[in-house]
Amino acid sequence: MTESANIITSHNLIKDFTVGESIAHVLRGVELEIKDGEFVVILGPSGSGKSTMLNIIGGIETITDGELFYRDEPVHGMKPRDLIEYRRRHIGFVFQFYNLLPNLSALENVTLAAELSENPLDADEMLRRVGLEDWRNHFPSSMSGGQQQRVAIARALCKNPDILLCDEPTGALDIRTGEEVLTLLSEYNKTYKTTIIMVTHNVLISQIADKVVHFRDGVIHHVDVNEHPLKPGEVNW
Repeated sequence: MTESANIITSHNLIKDFTVGESIAHVLRGVELEIKDGEFVVILGPSGSGKSTMLNIIGGIETITDGELFYRDEPVHGMKPRDLIEYRRRHIGFVFQFYNLLPNLSALENVTLAAELSENPLDADEMLRRVGLEDWRNHFPSSMSGGQQQRVAIARALCKNPDILLCDEPTGALDIRTGEEVLTLLSEYNKTYKTTIIMVTHNVLISQIADKVVHFRDGVIHHVDVNEHPLKPGEVNW
């Protein structure tokens, strides 16, 4: 069986932030490889650099030094206009807080993302897949947190991205709803072979990942590979 190619590669990636007259060294030479189709979990304490790394992969933050490649394309040299195109064509986002547009229905929120994609999936089908086909005309204010997160996931998936970036997607949810969200993401990863990179504080989530990247003090401390990742329903939450 042919080994998958890397979809993301970083070499000696450095990110500094200027805070007043001082410099915060957030990422200190990160070396990372993520293969096409992997489900990757990034773990680490607050301030370890994991969310900054996610934002750099997503083209939201730029790097101070080093290299970042999407497949064989250098992201580190992209101009702002190129980064916008990179995000539009290749990246989907799911955040802890759902960022839905309050004046749009569930279907309209999802359809809006589809309009930004060159190869979108069907918005109604994505709502059906997340179990919200009967809520298509409801507004976010009438929905629970779990339902809003599922709309946010449907919105991201409808874009049909090459990489889905998830920043604490279950952080604001109860255990049962969080498991449902993780099941959706896991099934999508397996069905569409979409690369998923998830930042979380929840160590248990690492059991469903193909690869677990441990950040500490701005560097990758170690990487674990799960030969037989569990399904979310098999994890003892």
